[in-house]
Amino acid sequence: MYKRLSVKQLKPVVSVLLIATTVLVSACSGLENQHSSSTQKDWPIHGGDYTNQRLSPLTQINTQTVNMLSLAWSFKTGVSASFQATPIVQGGIMYVALPFNHVAALDAKTGKQIWRYEHTRKADWKMCCGPANRGVAVSDGKVFIGTVDARLIALDAKSGRKLWDIDVAEDTALTENTGLLSKADAKSKKEMYGGTGIGIAMAPVVYHGKVIVGVTGVGYGLHIDQPRIDAPLGAVVGVSGQYGRPGFLAAYDVDNGEKVWQFDTIPSQGWEGKFAETTSDGVSLNRDIAAEKENLKTHQDAWKFGGGSAWTTPAIDTKTNTLFFGTGNPSPQMNDVSRPGDNLYTVSLVALNTETGKIKWHYQQVPHDIWGYDVASPPVLFDYVKNGKKIAAVGQAGKTGWYYVNDRQTGALLSKSEAFVPQHNMFTKPTKEGTVLYPGILGGSNWSPSALDESSQTSYVAGIHAPIKYTLVEEPAKGNLPAIQYVSSEPTNDARWGVLSAINLSTGKMRWQVKTEQPLMGGLLVTRGGLVFMGEGNGYFKAYNSQTGQRVWQSKATAGVNAPPISYEVDGVQYVAVVAGGNAIFGFPAGDEILVYALH
Repeated sequence: MYKRLSVKQLKPVVSVLLIATTVLVSACSGLENQHSSSTQKDWPIHGGDYTNQRLSPLTQINTQTVNMLSLAWSFKTGVSASFQATPIVQGGIMYVALPFNHVAALDAKTGKQIWRYEHTRKADWKMCCGPANRGVAVSDGKVFIGTVDARLIALDAKSGRKLWDIDVAEDTALTENTGLLSKADAKSKKEMYGGTGIGIAMAPVVYHGKVIVGVTGVGYGLHIDQPRIDAPLGAVVGVSGQYGRPGFLAAYDVDNGEKVWQFDTIPSQGWEGKFAETTSDGVSLNRDIAAEKENLKTHQDAWKFGGGSAWTTPAIDTKTNTLFFGTGNPSPQMNDVSRPGDNLYTVSLVALNTETGKIKWHYQQVPHDIWGYDVASPPVLFDYVKNGKKIAAVGQAGKTGWYYVNDRQTGALLSKSEAFVPQHNMFTKPTKEGTVLYPGILGGSNWSPSALDESSQTSYVAGIHAPIKYTLVEEPAKGNLPAIQYVSSEPTNDARWGVLSAINLSTGKMRWQVKTEQPLMGGLLVTRGGLVFMGEGNGYFKAYNSQTGQRVWQSKATAGVNAPPISYEVDGVQYVAVVAGGNAIFGFPAGDEILVYALH
C-alpha cells in the first residue's frame, strides 16, 4: 500500500531525484564524450580523442619538472621490426599493437604483461607494405586490430581471446616486379621488398557501435631494396599497367563484424574529375590536359585500378556525425599513362557521414598526383580563429610541406601555411635525365601525426627534408618484347634532415622551428604542461618547451623512436609512453621496446 507524502516530505526526495538525474545525465554525457581531452586521464583512442589533437591535459610533468623525468618501466615485446603503434590506455591497462599484428595488454603502472595475442597470418598472403601497425582501438569490452593480411579482428579486452575475425578484402591486385624494368636499369637486378597489394596499417576508431578502418597498399608501387642500410628508402617505381584496385574505408558492427557501410575512395563514375590545371589555390600542376583527355578514350576503366589507400585514422566531429580522413596516391604510383584525369578521390581530405558512409565533400590537395603526395598525416579538428571569428575547421599537415586548414562544413580551403620544409621544383614532371625536387615522396610530413593546441592556435608538425630524383624510363617495343614505360623516385646524395615546426594557425607563419639530424618520422605529443614530445631515428626521445622550441629534456633508446608518444595518469602519477622499434624504410635501427617515463 502506497502512502501519500506531504509537500514538505517530498522536498528531500525530489532533491535526491534531481541529484541522481544529474549524475545519470553526467554519466551518459561521459559515455558519449568519453574521449574529451578536458578531463581525460587515459589515452583512450589513437588521436587522444576524436579530434586527433594529441593534446594531453595533464600537467604534473611540465617545463619546471621535466628535468626529473626518468624511465619508470620498459617492456621488451620480442618482435624487432618497424614499430609505429600508438599505445592505448584505458582503466589502468595499456594495449599495444606489435609488428605483424600481435597485441600485448600490460599493466599501465608496472608494465607487467596481462595477456598477449599472437597473430597467425594467411600463409599465401603477400605483405605489401611491411609489418608495421599503427595501433588498436579499445571499446565495448573489445580490442580491435586491422592486419597486414587485410583482416579485422576483435579480441576480448580482459583475456585477449579472439571473439571474431573477418576478411576485409581479397587480394585481387596485380603486383609489380623487377622483371618489368629495363635490363639496362640497375634496379632490375635488385630485390623488391614491397609492392602493390592490400592490407591494413591504420589504427581503427570506434564510434556509435561501429569500428571503422581502411585498407592500404592499393597503389603502393614497386619498392626496391635500399642502396645502403642507412638510406631513407630505396627506389619506388611506378610501372605502367593495371596494377592496384580501389581503396576504401568501411564500418563494421562491433558485436559481430558485419559490414555496415563501405566508401570506395575511387568512384566508378566521375573519377576523372574536371581536369584541374592548378591546385585549388592556383599553383600550376604542369599537366598536358589535351593529351589526358585524348588518353581517356582508351582508359575508361582506369578507376578499377585506381589506388587511394586510407592510411590515416579518421577524426570525428561528434556534433555533426562527420568523419574526416585522408587518401593515398592514385595507381599506378607516379605513372599516369593509364590514368588520365584528376583521379578522384586520391590525395584528398574526405568528409563522410559516420552513420551511412556517404560523402559530404572532398578537398583534393593534388589533382592527378604523380609524385606520391598521399594525405598521410591524420586530420585534426579544431576551432580556427581568424580576425576574431571562430570557424569549425579541419587541419592537415601535407606531404607537400604546407599545413592546410579547411572549413569543416564545406571543405573550402580557409588557409595554407607557409612551407614548413624547403620546396624546390614543386610539381615538375619526371624526365629521362632525372628531375630533383623536394619535398617528394617522403614529404613534407609523412604519416607522422601532428599535435595541436587550440588555445594558442598552434600546430606542431614533424617534417622531412629529403630531395628526391624522379626519372622517366621509356623503351620502344623490340620484336616480341613490349614497350617499357615507368617512373622511379630515388633519394639523392644531397643532405637530408628533419624539422620540428610550431605553426601559428591564425597567420600561417612559423612560431619557431628546430632542425634535427635525421628526417622526422613518428609523430608528436603536446601537453598542457607546456611540452612537446618527439622521438628520432637515432634513438633520442626529447621534450621541447612548446612556446619557445627550447629542448628541455632528452633520453636515449637503443632503437629508433619512430612512433607517436602519449601521456596518461594512474593513481595520481603522470606517465609519458612511446614505443622504440625503428623504421625500415628510413634505415633507423630496429627494436622491440615499450618505454614509459615518470617523475622521480
